[in-house]
Amino acid sequence: MVSSDFHVITGFLHLGGLRTALYNYIFAKKHRGTFILRVEDTDQNRVVPGAAEGIEDMLDWAGIPPDESPRRGGSFGPYQQSHRLDLYRRASDVLLERGAAYRCFCTPQRLELLKKEALRSQQTPRYDNRCRHLTPTEVSEKLSRGLDWVVRFRLEKGVEPFQDLVYGWNKHEVADVEGDPVILKGDGFPTYHLANVVDDHYMGISHVLRGTEWLTSTSKHLLLYKAFGWDPPQFGHLPLLLNKDGGKLSKRQGDIFLECFARDGYLPEALLDIITNCGSGFAEKQMGRTLEELISQFEIGRITTHSALLDLEKLPEFNRIHLTRHIENEELRQKLIRELQLLVEHVYGDQQVDQEVLGKEYVERVLLLRKGHVSLLKNLVSSDYSYLWVRPSVSREQLQTISAEVDEIGKLVLGLMTRRAAVLTVEELNKDLRSLQNQTKETKYSSMMKLLRLALSGQQHGPSVAEMMVTLGPKEVCGRIHKALSS
Repeated sequence: MVSSDFHVITGFLHLGGLRTALYNYIFAKKHRGTFILRVEDTDQNRVVPGAAEGIEDMLDWAGIPPDESPRRGGSFGPYQQSHRLDLYRRASDVLLERGAAYRCFCTPQRLELLKKEALRSQQTPRYDNRCRHLTPTEVSEKLSRGLDWVVRFRLEKGVEPFQDLVYGWNKHEVADVEGDPVILKGDGFPTYHLANVVDDHYMGISHVLRGTEWLTSTSKHLLLYKAFGWDPPQFGHLPLLLNKDGGKLSKRQGDIFLECFARDGYLPEALLDIITNCGSGFAEKQMGRTLEELISQFEIGRITTHSALLDLEKLPEFNRIHLTRHIENEELRQKLIRELQLLVEHVYGDQQVDQEVLGKEYVERVLLLRKGHVSLLKNLVSSDYSYLWVRPSVSREQLQTISAEVDEIGKLVLGLMTRRAAVLTVEELNKDLRSLQNQTKETKYSSMMKLLRLALSGQQHGPSVAEMMVTLGPKEVCGRIHKALSS
């Protein structure tokens, strides 16, 4: 069985994390496996209160919920590393007994001096493995004195190459460039290296898709698997997700976190679509893919090693495509109706024409007629669309500056609305309005449309007059024209 693991260090979920989670999710679903969320909170200095819950909330919002997680539970829990400390301690004891790890008594002050000396010599700081050579007697003596200690893993030379699912054959002689790494800290918490190897084994993880920044650490992890005598999962390292100019996505900007996109009204399908469209793993680039299509079309062998360049300026267009699909779907449209009703109440409140504009039939008509024209649902409560929810204040004098035939045009339109009250369509109304213009003496069609648009919306630009009339309905159109003519 395929078990794909997405592990997160406690913080808020950003676009890079979403992409990693998504690739794990679609890989697991394509192979009828299990998508597991594991929370890494072993570095207590980096833990953000509520962040772990927030990550799971955002995965649920995005439509890619884990099968097993801290919230959902599962057969291999707990899924929060701070709740598995005994397991890591026992694992480190095994390595100590086998001589694959050792206790290190070096003080923070000594380690800091090593670091400064290396930097002064323009070398990469690394531990000098001093405590690796302590005899059992020396270790016992230091323990009897109550000295603080950590557990370090003994790196060995001659690592075996491994085949990465994305980068192909790889190996990194970590012992040549690093000192022996800490795997269990003085506070009893493990480091990433030990915790993830132990968890992957005991949770039965078969595949791990993670960021390319962990590629050089994989040889180190494979040495740990070898020391335990365990079979490792298959690793696939995903290339970076970068800005369109090749720069890193900045978490400090705050606008790459999922909460921001959700708050701004973007649909999760649009985010999933854009972060896969800019990368690889699919036969072709294609806008508008659904999650089901992403799963069916995904091929891990098609992921390239090139960084994915994300152009967020295109996100509104992706959202427009998926918003259109939501409007066309009967079930999803009902949800949009409720959301738009709440938006109208929030933005316009007491300014509303009357409660009829919050009616399901009216709001649904607005959505269907504006389908494909708006990128975000909240666009429909912007000032450009205020006429949908609030009656404009337009005087007769304003209309007369456009045409002296205000009364004649008004009467013609009122008569048309009476005749067309039963059935109003944009196509038929466009023909009727052309016909009405022929009945005026000297008003051009463009001027008549300008006059009617102003009378109905108080604006000079917007949807076609015919669409405005269909959206507002015969009763409201007649009311607005009567009001404009009499004011």
